[in-house]
Amino acid sequence: MHPNLLHLGFLTIPTFGLLAAIGLMLALGLSLRTAALVGLNPDRLWNAGLFAVIAAFVLSRLLLVVTNLSTFLAYPILLLMVPSLTPLGILLTAIATAIYLRTRSLPLLAALDAWAPCATLAWAFLALGHFAEGSDPGLPSSLPWAVTVPSTSLRIHPVALYVALAAAVITVILFRHLPRRRRSGDTFALVLFFTGLAQFLLTFLRQPTYSEGRLATLLDPIQWVALGMIVTAALLWQQPRRLVAHAV
Repeated sequence: MHPNLLHLGFLTIPTFGLLAAIGLMLALGLSLRTAALVGLNPDRLWNAGLFAVIAAFVLSRLLLVVTNLSTFLAYPILLLMVPSLTPLGILLTAIATAIYLRTRSLPLLAALDAWAPCATLAWAFLALGHFAEGSDPGLPSSLPWAVTVPSTSLRIHPVALYVALAAAVITVILFRHLPRRRRSGDTFALVLFFTGLAQFLLTFLRQPTYSEGRLATLLDPIQWVALGMIVTAALLWQQPRRLVAHAV
């Protein structure tokens, strides 16, 4: 595990940050191709994707400052270096991006279809970053490909590598599905289903997340989110059929 790729004096390049940046740039580059496959203007979708990335960065940092104002006033640089992407930040980014798409007259479902393989490509690089910094630990394992925890003899599942592999496979499936989709939203539903299924199953190999509440005793919080993604995918697939049934 190599959390820092380069460390020279005050200059430190974290491996996760570098891989995340590479993944985002490759995802934006891929959007130029996927936009054409769904009939959107590649440059306009690139701009929308860049807006979403910047919005996620700005809004997450803004939420971090607002919720930790006293710490920010005392140590502004140190606080801004803390990873800060939260569920609320993701929600606000999604709302801001939807508003941007509407103001630019870009159809939401078509844009989500085009972004689906781009998102899983970026996800693969983020997973590699988590593996490099050891932030996605797995359960103990005796399998040949198990990795050893630094400074211990404990061998665990390399869950982050499993995630990266799953994300890469899903990316290929989604890219091949785009030109074959029957209606807008199909590829987006597909990414929700496959991503939710992968996260749900892989969580059984992760070290558990301890949370309070009755729901947390039944399933891991990540698994509840994964189930929500699968249900949302099912609703998206069923909606066009319901509209056709009502029309008949």
